[in-house]
Amino acid sequence: MTIKERKKSLKILGKFLSQFRLDGIFKKNDIPDNDIFFDVLKQLVERVQEQNPWFTKDNVLFALHNWGNALEPEKIDRWFAMENFKNDIPSKTVGVIMAGNIPLVGFHDFVSVLASGHRIKAKLSSNDKQLLPLLAKYLIYLNPAYKNRIEFVDDTLTNIDAVIATGSNNTSRYFDYYFGKYPHIIRKNRNSVAVLTGQETPAELSLLADDIMRYFGLGCRNVSKIFVPENYDFNPLFEALLKYKNLIKYQKYANNYDYNKAIYLMSVDEHVRNSLIDNGLVLLKQDHHYASPIGTLFYEYYKNINEVKTIIEHDKEQIQIIVSHSPEIKNAINFGTSQSPELWEYADGINTVAFLNKIDD
Repeated sequence: MTIKERKKSLKILGKFLSQFRLDGIFKKNDIPDNDIFFDVLKQLVERVQEQNPWFTKDNVLFALHNWGNALEPEKIDRWFAMENFKNDIPSKTVGVIMAGNIPLVGFHDFVSVLASGHRIKAKLSSNDKQLLPLLAKYLIYLNPAYKNRIEFVDDTLTNIDAVIATGSNNTSRYFDYYFGKYPHIIRKNRNSVAVLTGQETPAELSLLADDIMRYFGLGCRNVSKIFVPENYDFNPLFEALLKYKNLIKYQKYANNYDYNKAIYLMSVDEHVRNSLIDNGLVLLKQDHHYASPIGTLFYEYYKNINEVKTIIEHDKEQIQIIVSHSPEIKNAINFGTSQSPELWEYADGINTVAFLNKIDD
């Protein structure tokens, strides 16, 4: 399949997804095969929560909205211009093991493999088994050549040439054992952080609330820990977080919040009890770790910004992204953008396309 064909298919897919936005679902008239697939995806958006209670309609629409934006024609052209995509290559079969913590979390790997001209054999998480197969069917309908390039499997991956696997630190050892003989990308646990100066505007804190609370905080790009200066006033942040106050009415979130609150309050460690800050929606716990549980946000004080820079550099293998407006923090992204990566922003800082291009070498 030529580069021109791959780009064309992705642009149409992006146009199809652009109908599903956080502010509503709006059918367009100029999209190929829309009459066949639009209503099917619309119904799936409504009912996918039955299969995974964390996949609320808002969260699914947010994911579709983001990918519709990422697959805009000019962005696809830019991505293809940036990367060394090859024309008419001998396709390899890439096994992709996908996580299921947030809707379509494996979509970027899916797109990258197909854009690179390879075949994908995907093992989906049981938590996210409906959305991607439907989008794959849409691609196949657009271009039947994809029928021999997309496969979903429930059992062990076999007859593959390379592997991309995403999981926890524990499953990564399993992946290393079984797939170490193949060219591979194996991703472990990572979390995202924000570095605050105390000079953030209400608008910036509102965007930070999105970075923290979107997807119930389940994504590796969700901010799970904040670094704050000594004597930081948490009240403005708490006010910003309350835009998500309705989440506490969601039973699964409330159960996690209540459970963690009870654990912390019953802790034998007096420091844990005394450092706990609670606004009835999110628990703030002083902690040097990064992976905060659902309903909890870790925080850590710093005396000067260089202190934070040293910590981040030391722990960079545990950190997915950094959100901050401080010019002192290298490679930080803007508030409110953590859950909207572009095609050229790769998980763990590993260029997936560069890896895929080397399979033929």
